[in-house]
Amino acid sequence: MIAIIDYDAGNLKSVQKALLHIGQESIVTRKPKELLAADHVILPGVGAFGVAMDQLKRYDLIPVIEELVQRQTPFLGICLGLQLLFEGSEENSGVEGLSLLPGEIRRIPSKPGLKIPHIGWNSLALPRTGRLFQGIAAEPYVYFVHSYYLKAREEAIVTAVTEYGVPIHASVEQGNLFACQFHPEKSSETGLMILKNFAALGGA
Repeated sequence: MIAIIDYDAGNLKSVQKALLHIGQESIVTRKPKELLAADHVILPGVGAFGVAMDQLKRYDLIPVIEELVQRQTPFLGICLGLQLLFEGSEENSGVEGLSLLPGEIRRIPSKPGLKIPHIGWNSLALPRTGRLFQGIAAEPYVYFVHSYYLKAREEAIVTAVTEYGVPIHASVEQGNLFACQFHPEKSSETGLMILKNFAALGGA
């Protein structure tokens, strides 16, 4: 069973629909017992970094997420869910993230001809062999919707990068903790393969 964390940050139904499409049973929940009993857990999200952190605190989900990661339960952050795993964001200065991975979230700099938010399809370079990208051809196209991007402090955790005015760390992996800045649930066959690869992962 795959659990999708419900913290009022949207995008839950499209993730659940994509999982159903690949034959995976899932539950949308914020109940600690259900989350801790899951084989895999996904933290999706769209919206503001500070509001999302407030919601995680409001529902007392931070200790649950920390325990899931400590247990090595396969855990996937998507879009805002990726950003929350890091230390903080320029979107809401002074708001601490979950700090499960080292790095910061920065605003995509304004440049002539560059639309912000970044909405659309971009190709990925895959500098390292990531478990989410098994069986996926080089330079796959995936779908992004974001105004802020990850600058990871450790290149070793970065499994996919793209360019949109600046180099963007688009996917990371450390142990059984994974995250994508793009939306696999909106990224056609490539995205479905990423979700299949995630669902196939074993825990500790």
